[in-house]
Amino acid sequence: MRQFLRLGFIVFIVLRYGLDELALSPFRQRSVRLLVRLLTVGRRLHEPRGVRLRLALERLGPIFVKFGQVLSTRRDLLPPDVSDELARLQDRVPPFPAATARALVEKAFGRPVDAVFSRFEDEPVASASIAQVHFALLQDGREVAVKVLRPGMLAVIEDDLALLHRLARWVERLSADGKRLRPREVVAEFDAYLHDELDLVREAANAAQLRRNMQGLNLVLVPEMVWDLCTPTVLVMQRMSGVPINQAQRLRDAGVDFKKLARDGVTIFFTQVFRDGFFHADMHPGNIQVSLEPATFGRYIALDFGIIGTLTEVDKDYLAQNFIAFFRRDYKRVAELHVESGWVPPSTRIDALEGAIRAVCEPHFDRPLKDISLGQVLLRLFQTSRRFNVHIQPQLVLLQKTLLNIEGLGRELDPDLDLWTTAKPFLERWMDEQVGWRGLLQRLEKQAPHYAHLLPELPRLLHQRLQGAGAGGEHLLLRAVLQQQRRNHRLLQALVFGALGFLAGVVVTQLLLHWHP
Repeated sequence: MRQFLRLGFIVFIVLRYGLDELALSPFRQRSVRLLVRLLTVGRRLHEPRGVRLRLALERLGPIFVKFGQVLSTRRDLLPPDVSDELARLQDRVPPFPAATARALVEKAFGRPVDAVFSRFEDEPVASASIAQVHFALLQDGREVAVKVLRPGMLAVIEDDLALLHRLARWVERLSADGKRLRPREVVAEFDAYLHDELDLVREAANAAQLRRNMQGLNLVLVPEMVWDLCTPTVLVMQRMSGVPINQAQRLRDAGVDFKKLARDGVTIFFTQVFRDGFFHADMHPGNIQVSLEPATFGRYIALDFGIIGTLTEVDKDYLAQNFIAFFRRDYKRVAELHVESGWVPPSTRIDALEGAIRAVCEPHFDRPLKDISLGQVLLRLFQTSRRFNVHIQPQLVLLQKTLLNIEGLGRELDPDLDLWTTAKPFLERWMDEQVGWRGLLQRLEKQAPHYAHLLPELPRLLHQRLQGAGAGGEHLLLRAVLQQQRRNHRLLQALVFGALGFLAGVVVTQLLLHWHP
């Protein structure tokens, strides 16, 4: 019942803020428009459409605010007036009262605010959909930022997620594309990440891991956590001093190199995804700043680590091979990878899929980022995927979202950035490390503890296997083992004698060089 009430509230907000006008205006259906106006009291049509959309999303709650944040980075897909208003959702959501924030801090720490901080600023520096941030000063003089979770968030999110789960089931049953798109799995993935974002201790752990990963890169700064003051509802971290990345004129006046900043952003993204498999998945402009401090001038500052994406080694290898095949315009390999990974049925004709992918991607090469709409490319790929029954992978939803954010930021910083040329050397180097000697040694090092436990068990396991085999099978297996043992023995002898011969040659050479008759 609560879900139907929530659905009714969503419809009411859509009508109250006149968002139906955006959808129904092309049809000019007077009867429908009249019915809508009769059902809705106090419609707000005097404000611009972008303002109405932003206010409606704020009223609908955090999930819808998150949706608006993602849309705000796609200025190529939205009119400027709409995208400008949605950008205000990134860090200017209406704050909750300072008295409430103080009460939540005292409840989390079990002591007065003044006992923890020598100064606590009541005016929040940022207010987002999940939490808001206040600057403070610890008793030992350290400047910190205090992140406080919004009160009552869990109940609101649970209702919205329950509604999304129900809608996903309806879509899967009623839509022809329902099973292929896996809406229930996608919603479940979003559910897990959103619940993670509500636990600020988990966010602190994410920040600590990302800080370790990025230390050697010298391109991005991540705040240090004050672990003694981290709880599920209140998080205290090092205060970072930077300029939001969407304040372009201020950064330009300070002398920041925007082209380098755009290239660095691509490097950071691909490093997090393909080297670490652990990436910041909420990279809208409200969470990204640029340092103007002399020691770290021009470096990114990452904030808000509630949503972190992870990839397995299989995911990373598959994605890297796809990217490299795209960069090399090897569309046949892309088609083969789709079949090998199970994304399309094994009966799919490789040449047909290759031709379809070529038709989507080829027009976008050798063009600057300002002339490429990744949204349009993804739309064409989606249409192609329907034809070939491609299965959507829920674990890659966050990566797709982050890639869209990166494109939006790159478009703002350097419209002439060539995303393909910037990323290709990085991915080729990464693949070389994966399949070359360095990658082999790294994998052997990782597996060494496993083999150290397994090797002493081999004689016992072999003995058990021989005892368990039949008489004929036992002799055959024993003969095979002995033959392999003799081959290994001969190989080992050859290696030993070869090494001794090499060393002897070196010794004789040194003696001849130093011998004086």
